[in-house]
Amino acid sequence: MQNKKPNILDLEICNQKLLNMNAQERIEWGYDIFNEDFALTTSFGLQSSVLLHLIQNSRIQNKVKIFWIDTGYLPPETYIYADKLTKLLSLKVEVLQSHLSPARMEAVYGKLWENKNSGDLDKYHRIRKIDPLENGLSKYSIKCWVSGVRAEQTNNRSKMKVIDQIRNRYSLRPLLGWTKKEVFYYMKDKDLPQHPLFLQGYSSVGDWHSSTPESEDTQGRKTRFGGIKEECGLHTED
Repeated sequence: MQNKKPNILDLEICNQKLLNMNAQERIEWGYDIFNEDFALTTSFGLQSSVLLHLIQNSRIQNKVKIFWIDTGYLPPETYIYADKLTKLLSLKVEVLQSHLSPARMEAVYGKLWENKNSGDLDKYHRIRKIDPLENGLSKYSIKCWVSGVRAEQTNNRSKMKVIDQIRNRYSLRPLLGWTKKEVFYYMKDKDLPQHPLFLQGYSSVGDWHSSTPESEDTQGRKTRFGGIKEECGLHTED
């Protein structure tokens, strides 16, 4: 399905306005502009409860589609956490998955993460993450999607704007300027549960085969993808 041509926004003016808004106001601003063509994505990762809580306690509660990209390789703890948050926050979540099952993908391409090279990881992320997201967004003609990326997570994200265009859609990042400490205390103040792997030393959680706890030498997003990459491609144009 072809994407609708996105609303034409003056991104410089929009970003100036958004800098003066808090995270919840940014989400509501996005909905006011895009209405039913607006969606939120979640990974049910370590900080996912913040964005989900913000939207469920806003004036647009239950009006925004929520997509979860399930790669089929998430840790058991993430599936348990997703179920817990879904019930706690009364969420309606649509699961997005690849048209290739994990078993079929491995039969055709092998275990792409085991080769520890960037090209195979790119193919893995395209099959299991990017294509499912794009198919889901296209299904509903979504023009703007919200994610929980933060500037301090990676060098690439430190250069991002609150709203920008990616793959012919707008990407809104309400938490872009938040620190890890702000995320922690928001969750504490709102009595939101921690992801089980947070208590085991993880600072970032994705698929079971590409996420490890922090160590003296490896921290943050460098604990992902064997240190080969910091981004899975969802939030980059390439």
